[in-house]
Amino acid sequence: MNEKTFRILEFNKIIDMLQMRATTEIAKKMIRELKPSSNIHEVRERLEETKEGFEVVLKWGSLPISVTYDLQDTLKRAKMGYTLQPIELLRVNALLRCTRQLKEFMKDGNKQEICPIIYEIIDSLATIKGLENEIETKIISESEISDRASEKLYSIRRAIRDKNAKVKEKLQSMLQSYSKYLQDPIITLRGDRYVLPVKAEFKGSVPGLVHDQSASGSTLFIEPMAVVELNNEIKELMLKEKQEIERILYELSVKIADNADMLEHNNLNIGYIDFILAKGRFGLDLDASIPEINQRGLINLKRARHPLIDKEVVVPIDVKLGDTYRALVITGPNTGGKTVTLKTTGLLTLMAMTGLAIPASSGSQVSVFNKVFADIGDEQSIEQSLSTFSSHMTNIVNILKEVDETSLILVDELGAGTDPTEGAALAMSILEYIFEKGAKIVATTHYSELKVFAMEKEGFENASVEFDVETLRPTYRLLIGIPGKSNAFEISKRLGLSNEIIENAKLKISKDAARFEDVIQALQNKTIQLEKEYEEIEAIKRESLEIKRQLSEKKFKLDSQRENIIKKAQDEARRILQQAKYEADSIVKELVELKKNSEAVSLKQAEEARRKLKENIDELNKKSIEKKEEEFEALEDVNVGDEVFVTTVSQKGVVLSKPDSKGEVQVQIGIIKMNVPLNKLKRVEQDKKEVKKSGVTNIIKQKAQNISAEIDLRGQTVDEALYNLDKYLDDAYLAGLNFVRIIHGKGTGALREGIKQELRKHQYVKSMRSGDINEGGSGVTIVELK
Repeated sequence: MNEKTFRILEFNKIIDMLQMRATTEIAKKMIRELKPSSNIHEVRERLEETKEGFEVVLKWGSLPISVTYDLQDTLKRAKMGYTLQPIELLRVNALLRCTRQLKEFMKDGNKQEICPIIYEIIDSLATIKGLENEIETKIISESEISDRASEKLYSIRRAIRDKNAKVKEKLQSMLQSYSKYLQDPIITLRGDRYVLPVKAEFKGSVPGLVHDQSASGSTLFIEPMAVVELNNEIKELMLKEKQEIERILYELSVKIADNADMLEHNNLNIGYIDFILAKGRFGLDLDASIPEINQRGLINLKRARHPLIDKEVVVPIDVKLGDTYRALVITGPNTGGKTVTLKTTGLLTLMAMTGLAIPASSGSQVSVFNKVFADIGDEQSIEQSLSTFSSHMTNIVNILKEVDETSLILVDELGAGTDPTEGAALAMSILEYIFEKGAKIVATTHYSELKVFAMEKEGFENASVEFDVETLRPTYRLLIGIPGKSNAFEISKRLGLSNEIIENAKLKISKDAARFEDVIQALQNKTIQLEKEYEEIEAIKRESLEIKRQLSEKKFKLDSQRENIIKKAQDEARRILQQAKYEADSIVKELVELKKNSEAVSLKQAEEARRKLKENIDELNKKSIEKKEEEFEALEDVNVGDEVFVTTVSQKGVVLSKPDSKGEVQVQIGIIKMNVPLNKLKRVEQDKKEVKKSGVTNIIKQKAQNISAEIDLRGQTVDEALYNLDKYLDDAYLAGLNFVRIIHGKGTGALREGIKQELRKHQYVKSMRSGDINEGGSGVTIVELK
């Protein structure tokens, strides 16, 4: 790829933005070395990784990657036999711990199906639990080795503590004896040796070794002779401590060297996982999508946005190239968005070839090219005394030397900076040459001659950037299929130029040219009108699809509920039949016993018993079918809270509303709510002695005892969360709660928006608001129930 193209299209800024999303040094290094690829298989593999990064970041936010340092140099030093320092050992330990945590994370659930590429990488990592535990046990911090790192180290440090205590005890007693000679009654250290601060004039009164003096010279720091030997012993012990620490560090370094190959593998692959996640985070931040890739030179960008322009203000554009035409000529006023269109097309192509998601709608297509050339902007060179025209032409000459059928050429204001007639002719000739080479072209121009050229030349297509004459402002929308109108007369008139001058100017241009401009204006107006109508149709289509989706979900939910009710009814019937069979078996058993134990049983008595058996079985069968309906009586009116029998599903329920205009009431059966005609309900008749507290009062009491004032939906998909939220709001409403707290987290915002949309239309929700800083901020929604 051409480095100049990267600079012109600002590809390096994309790399910088991507690098900011990485955590590890290895991932950042990979990103710095990232370049577009012309190999379609490699590009598709890269995009598949990016798509997986999307999924992981959306579902879990990230992975437990706690390392940041690249350990290649550390591991290389260990293999060469160097002793690693505590900080290096701690970083190795962090890598080992991160490896173990990643593998533990991937064991849970069906993560292999969600992210097979990352799963395979993590599966290849090697855990070295013994080495991890050893480093963790022996190294406390960058400057501290644990006493328990070895028995010898523990023994030495205990001896040092004992000796220090003896020295301090001895010096403490001297403070009393030499108090009049001391500057301050304290014990201090100089060069790891305990000393006393003696006044300079009493130097001879305290026998010992002078180790230091104060800046003023008035104080000498003397080590009394009585503690010299003890201090010497402490010094010797400290040297032994240092030797033992060196031995411990060396042993750990050797073990790291023995496992260096596995650690290098872990180091590189954890960095690569972070690289994949960085691509996912970057794509999500841009509201980007994964494009379809081809190598036919076909570009179809839908609602594409320049990634370096604020997504709140950038105007999306549609760009098509390479299907029915291979060259697109864009005309229109200055600052109208022509150059941005060129840069958007080129930059998004480079991003896709690099394996990055692009800020465009789903379904966009991008081709891979062997070469992408761009001549955009003012390339005037003062050093070389080249004019704008000369500078651009020098660049064009270099491009023409390398162009072929696998190239994408982006040219801004081709032929500008010289005589208009010659410049237009030169521009047409250059475009023809590039076209005949088989390359794909996007070019901008002001020349009217190129508009006609693009209309007449097969394989070429006109496009224009829309301009609002009323506001004298560009709309930045790209209109493919029609050339741009200059609008010079209209703009001049709006700016106050007299009609006399404008009419005189119109007389000076040919009638054909004027007519051509009028045709262009009519085409633009018609295209704009059609696009508006198309957008309205698309909005209606999207709304219809959403309604269809919601109805499908409700139908599925109702079908599932109906199946559950039928299953419960069947289970109840099966239970009754089993009970009947049990009673029948008991009667048969009694008959057998009677036959065995009594010869007096007559044939008539046996027949009577058989008859009773048949009657019992028939009666039990009848009960299994009619038992519930026999307990209920038909009703003409109901009150909220009445317990009723729903004949359509053979289940008891509680009335939640008075009859509506259709004569239907809402009934709750378990967790299910359904509308039932009044004539399909029967009143429950209960024996007064057996009546227990039931109906709405009992339900409300139960709910009030068990329901929480908050629900945590974090980590759930939008569909799961909405189902659980609907059930929770039903329970909270029945329990009489006034306010509830919905915890959904901040994350990407998809779950939060889905929940808020559901709350806006829920029948029990009176109002809602985001939580304040003490309630959880934007990660929580507070709901007031009706």
